[in-house]
Amino acid sequence: MEHSYRFADRMRRAPESFLGTLFAVSRDPEILSFAGGLPGSRFIDTEGIARAAEEVLEHEGQEALQYSTTDGYRPLREYIAERYRKRLGLPATPENIQIVNGSQQCLDLVAKIFVNPGDGIGMESPGYLGAIEAFSLYEPVFHGVPLGEEGPDPERFAAVIRDARPGLFYAIPNSQNPSGATYSTESRRMVAETIEESDTIFYEDDAFGELFFDHRPRPPVSALIPEQSVLSGSFSKTVAPGMRIGWIYGPEPVIGQFNVAKQAADLHSNHLCQMVLSRYLAGHDLDAHIRRVSDAYAGQCSVMCDEIDDLLPPGVSHTRPQGGMFLVARLPPEISASRVFEEGIREKVAVLPGTPFFVDGGGDDLIRLNFSSPTEEEIKEGMRRLARVFRRLGGS
Repeated sequence: MEHSYRFADRMRRAPESFLGTLFAVSRDPEILSFAGGLPGSRFIDTEGIARAAEEVLEHEGQEALQYSTTDGYRPLREYIAERYRKRLGLPATPENIQIVNGSQQCLDLVAKIFVNPGDGIGMESPGYLGAIEAFSLYEPVFHGVPLGEEGPDPERFAAVIRDARPGLFYAIPNSQNPSGATYSTESRRMVAETIEESDTIFYEDDAFGELFFDHRPRPPVSALIPEQSVLSGSFSKTVAPGMRIGWIYGPEPVIGQFNVAKQAADLHSNHLCQMVLSRYLAGHDLDAHIRRVSDAYAGQCSVMCDEIDDLLPPGVSHTRPQGGMFLVARLPPEISASRVFEEGIREKVAVLPGTPFFVDGGGDDLIRLNFSSPTEEEIKEGMRRLARVFRRLGGS
């Protein structure tokens, strides 16, 4: 007899995850995937990381393989703090920083310490799928704000902050996922001034902030409202996603509560990987590595934009990112994103339909495309396959 499990009510209300589908598609070697969120594997320095691991195990093996503190390996936190001071002018110290299991864990733990069932969470629309899924388990009420190429709609943003009074507003101001949009200076100022007049915490996800094609850092919104913001980052997009090392930067009272939640969740992040990464960073020029990666992504993004313009129907438009890993294409009215996804799998090319990125409905006129993982030749071949999908669906 099949057992009747009494799962928590929150599990019935959680949205169906699309991330599992993405990773399954990405593992199929016959499919050219623009659907996933993977950085280019060819840029991972396996030899350098292997040498760092060997050195750590040889000289500090017992420490590396022992339990550690919840806040994370201090030399790594010092490295992050110094980088914030030099790149962005933030007054960061190791006490403001906590290491996490990738920035995805930040989403879960920030919601855990700030959100009660029924509380409001503001988000860009479209917004990051992983954030929507992580936040949903805490049973909030979502409030979407339309996102343009230079930032959120000012009137709608002000209305959400004023009327809904969300505990959090989550945003990706740099090379946003999924759109690729980057906030203008004016938009950053507008967001900060609006937040400052409220009791909302601004959650700034900066996973892509180092991947600008012009190599020029953008000032974080958090610098304008340091007591009302948290800022998260990750080495997944710049060094190696499999190490699962990210961090959160914020006011010490917030970091203190975050530490309590993290200790209850997992005691601490992988100490061995933290020490290996710290050793690796001490012996390598991260800035030079990021420049190489960003230059390659700029070329791949340009090729993808050109191929969309040349091969897809005239009714298809797209964003032109300044950095990051993604762009979105808007489809003509007669073509559905879900149908493009379904037919694309048959044609051995994968895209991500826009619907999972919207907390307030919509998105079937958008597809997200990843340009960081495929090579330029793979992008060209994938676009030829996608063009056949559009012809089959009636695109002219």
